[in-house]
Amino acid sequence: MLTVAVYIHIKPDDVEAFISATEVNARNSIDEEGILRFDFLQRQDEPNHFMLYEVYKESTDQLKHRESAHYLTWREQVESMLAEPRQGIKYTRIYPPDSDWE
Repeated sequence: MLTVAVYIHIKPDDVEAFISATEVNARNSIDEEGILRFDFLQRQDEPNHFMLYEVYKESTDQLKHRESAHYLTWREQVESMLAEPRQGIKYTRIYPPDSDWE
């Protein structure tokens, strides 16, 4: 399994448009085979900061996701909204064990 946290900082004037675009991406992403979790989170103390929390069955599932039409559309839509480049960090699950996800 692969867990990825993507940290995203959006320009303040683009928050609503970013939320709309990302909700579409998240709804389509969770339906992809190989994606176990796709959470879209907004910081309470800094509402123009977001996180995507993604859990994939296999690392190759993340690569497939990045080739999907809805991801490519989202990436193009939000590029000009970014206050700084997205930061994706990959994690190895310690607990709960992968077997608990099956």
